[in-house]
Amino acid sequence: MSKTTFDLIIIGAGSIGVPTALNARRQGLSVLVLDRLASPGQGENKSAIGGIRATHSDPAKIRICLRSLEVFREWHDKEGSDLGWQQGGYLFPIYREPDEKTMKSLLEIQHNHGLNIDWISPAQVKDLVPGINEEGLRGGTYSPEDGNLSPLLTVNAFYFAALAGGVEFHFHEAVRSVVVENERVTRVITDTNKYACKFVLNAAGIGAVEIGRMVGLDLPIFPDSHEAGITEPVARLFNPLVVDIRPTPGGKNCYFYHNSANRIVFCLTPDPLYPGTDHRSHSSFLPIVTRKMIDLLPRLSNIRIRRVWRGCYPQTPDGMPVVGEALQARGYFYAVGLCGQGLMLGPGLAQDLVSLMSTGKPITEDAAWRSLSLQRSFKTTESLK
Repeated sequence: MSKTTFDLIIIGAGSIGVPTALNARRQGLSVLVLDRLASPGQGENKSAIGGIRATHSDPAKIRICLRSLEVFREWHDKEGSDLGWQQGGYLFPIYREPDEKTMKSLLEIQHNHGLNIDWISPAQVKDLVPGINEEGLRGGTYSPEDGNLSPLLTVNAFYFAALAGGVEFHFHEAVRSVVVENERVTRVITDTNKYACKFVLNAAGIGAVEIGRMVGLDLPIFPDSHEAGITEPVARLFNPLVVDIRPTPGGKNCYFYHNSANRIVFCLTPDPLYPGTDHRSHSSFLPIVTRKMIDLLPRLSNIRIRRVWRGCYPQTPDGMPVVGEALQARGYFYAVGLCGQGLMLGPGLAQDLVSLMSTGKPITEDAAWRSLSLQRSFKTTESLK
């Protein structure tokens, strides 16, 4: 007979759920991960393009992502499996005076919270990305310890490490209810079984709102979708992940990098946004994103695109995650509304979540952690979301 009692039940085997399961098991908790899909990372994780940065404007996200970067950097040496990790850095080339002021204004808070980042000259930008458009180039910010990896290799590496450590994963199993007694979670009921537990973690991505309602939580998550693509293999042209923040008709920004398999991966933030959870991909975004990319780096003009896809960002009103414990259902934790950044936040946030369960406090400092609270105002927007 299969086990039906666990310390922790995680709902969602994605960018947050899988690393949290691994971390919790290594801290001595018995863990069950439930997912209605067929295998790990089959939600929005597989739509991620793989950029990993601590280059944010919010102290909590900087701190959390710095810890994630440490995990990714050391994974191969410590665990033996390949994530496709490359430490090429993040480069924001700047062409407009208001953007220069904004990026420079963020440097103090980024430095204060441990981020290795600086403003660099146009010549340094051109050294990092040979052939970049020089007209109007004012310089840029560069964070050399950021990088990129393969989302599919990564979620599976964490999954197999968690499985080897004793975490149970049940796929094709949907959660129907979370039972609360005397203001504490006690059980999770699925379409096939009932499980007793001390803790529940809602890490259900774009499905988190429904899981929140099971304990009376109203989670402010409003998904929208973004298009991405990948090219044929080409000889390496540059190392950093490049972010062009200049808006153009149809697009707010675009970003791209040369991955470990020598393919260029790219993504567009559309303008206007595509609200909802429609995953049907089409190529109408290609003229917009390719025009932006070729304007920035003309050398890309003759590279063939092999595939495009669409993924959903579980957005919040201010572009910040919502993380904490339900006041009316103790033991019920949530890490939701990651706004398309679950992959880069996952390992660092996993450490916070397990610390919350075991000690009542996150690793991230309280002053910074409050920016992730469900009880915040949601009136401001993170500058680099």
